Order: sequence, then C-alpha cells, then structure tokens
Amino acid sequence: MLGEALTAVRVTEEGLFGDRVFGVLDERGAVGSVKHPRKWAPLLHCRSWLAGSGTVQVELPDGAVLPAGTVELGARLSDLLGRRVSVSDSPPEYGTLERAVPEYEGEVPGTLRDRAFMDETGDTITSGRVASGTFFDYGKVHLVTTASLRRLRQVYPAGDFAPRRFRPNVVVELPGGPGFPEDSWVGSTLRIGEALFQVTVPTPRCVVPTLSHDELTADPGIMRAVAREHRIPVLSLGPLSCLGVYLDVLEPGAVRKGDAVTIDAGR
Repeated sequence: MLGEALTAVRVTEEGLFGDRVFGVLDERGAVGSVKHPRKWAPLLHCRSWLAGSGTVQVELPDGAVLPAGTVELGARLSDLLGRRVSVSDSPPEYGTLERAVPEYEGEVPGTLRDRAFMDETGDTITSGRVASGTFFDYGKVHLVTTASLRRLRQVYPAGDFAPRRFRPNVVVELPGGPGFPEDSWVGSTLRIGEALFQVTVPTPRCVVPTLSHDELTADPGIMRAVAREHRIPVLSLGPLSCLGVYLDVLEPGAVRKGDAVTIDAGR
C-alpha cells in the first residue's frame, strides 16, 4: 500500500517502528505485494499509517478507514482484489512472495528467470520466500540517496524519479558528487541520528517503481533507465539493476528529518 511521510521515527532492531507489522495474505500463503502488479496492484490504491494509538489504519479507495486486522477490512480487501484475502500481524511460516518478470534484463537473477512460470493471471512470475518471521522480502531498512536519483534524471530526463517510487525508509540528501555513492558504503556503518546501521547489500529493483503512485504516473522507462545505467553484482546473483542499499540495525534509536549522516568505512 501507499505509505506515510515521517518527520521522526523510532528505529528498533527489527527496522522502523510500525513498518510492515501487518501483511495482506491470500489463501495460498502469498504475501500481498505489488511486485506482482496484475494480482496485487489494487493495494496501491490503499494507504496505511500508524495512528497515535499504536494501531495501523488503512484507507480504502472509497475513503473508508478501517483498522488493520479486522474482519471487515479483510472482507473489503477481498472485494477489491476479487479473491479471498485476510490481514494479519502473524507472518506465515512459509509465506511466498511473487514477482513479475519484466522484459528487460537485470531485474531477475538468471537462475530465477530460468525457473519462472506463468500463473493464473497470465503473467510470468518467480516465487520465493519472505524473510523468516517477517513480511519483508529481504532488508529491514532501505536507503536511497538524492545523488543517485539525480543521476537517473540525467540519463532519462522524461522520467519522474521522486523517491516515493522506490519506497525507501530513508532518503539521504547529497547535493553534489557522482551518482550511486551508496555502492561504496557496503560493509560500512552509518550513524543517522541516534541509530547505527550496517550497510549490507545493494538493493535490486523490481517492477514497483514503474507503477502509478498517487499523482506519479506509470512509467516503464523508469526501470529501463536503471537497467541501462546501473547493473552491478549482488552477492552471488550476478549483475542486477540496483538503486539504494539495504541496512541492518546495530543500535536502535530515534531518527529525525534533517539528521546528519556519518559514514565509518573502517568498522
């Protein structure tokens, strides 16, 4: 679903407080994700946020607001998606995550592309597991820099590279310098506000940035630009289209808009 812009957040060992504490699940154990847009795209017409009471609220396309975890919300989302789903705060033991396979190279590792199959929607997809005990596909915290977004605007001026397209938890403002500086941060620690993070791996991109987000229109050229400009090796998966990095939390704490970022490459 669409998220919320924060000016301050508490970072826990499990990521940002309130991030993906609920998931939409279908009867086969698939976790709702617009990485498979033909199946789950209506979720991008919904918005979720953490209310002051600590409950997660969901706004549906017709403006109705319901708390997460209620039977009524599950029924309304089932109507929206055209099949039975539920909303749960308990990740399934063997939850699956489905990803559409795009035409361009670099979004799916070759080994996974070879195992792709067509599902009941008519899309060619791959299917994997969510991170154990969570609704995350991999990293707990996702960071992008404005330097990387600026570089992509240069190679594809017609595209709108608003950070929201890439759904980061943290956007680091870098007014100058070359594009993709975060590539060199892998293995380093970042101090942001009170929290300390370990940079673990570049973030491979999926089809989501190409989709419509609120006033941001759908644009397949967004990911084609990333694939042309920035395919880099990721673990043992080979070169993939990447933007941003994943972080693990070493020390919890508060992070606020405007906090300085300190990089320690020696740790």
